[in-house]
Amino acid sequence: MRKTRPQRPTTKSESEEGLTIKAYRKLEEMIVTLVLEPGSVVSEAELAERVGIGRTPIREAIQRLSRERLIKIMPSRGCVITEINIDEQLKLLELRRELEGLLVRSAAVRANEQERSAFGQLSSGFEATLKTGDFEDFRRLDADFNALCEITCRNELVASAVRRINPLARRFWFIHHGKTLPELGVMAHAEMARAINRADPASASAASKKLCDYIEETTRKSLIFGGSHSELR
Repeated sequence: MRKTRPQRPTTKSESEEGLTIKAYRKLEEMIVTLVLEPGSVVSEAELAERVGIGRTPIREAIQRLSRERLIKIMPSRGCVITEINIDEQLKLLELRRELEGLLVRSAAVRANEQERSAFGQLSSGFEATLKTGDFEDFRRLDADFNALCEITCRNELVASAVRRINPLARRFWFIHHGKTLPELGVMAHAEMARAINRADPASASAASKKLCDYIEETTRKSLIFGGSHSELR
């Protein structure tokens, strides 16, 4: 009797995978920058139309955004863009302190010479944005810094955890500062990059703590002045 070969499990094509990633990035950007406002109710069909991508990739992107606490899925009723929760933000900062500190310390120890050179360029770039006030340039540099840290920490578990909390952290930053560049926050980024460039884990960790201290201070001021997302903008 002729043996039948086991069938391979069906996998998504590269084009489908690419559309899902594209859908996720577009929706994440719209949520983080408040184009999709906290508390607003949206449907899968509406998001597909606004993004210009089919329903299946949008559905998968929504699932990921739900895991990242940016969207709450309500069966048969659509989705809600999650509200800004100050108490949750403070809890997020507790986690961020530990994860980001470990991330930059590991990068400072494990980055190779070429990667260290890239961190040096990022440090100079951050400092330059304070002179130009170019928010989009800062945001591009910040994304490059985060991506390079995730590579150079040489620990995918840490990198994955940081990636998961970054969207919430970025949305809160955007709500507080919009497209302005607070000097202390930008310089803390420059110091982290410079410390990794110098292979100085202690200084990298100290700069990360400085950034988290600044964000926590800003967050607690929000509690004093009411704490709703509309008041923060």
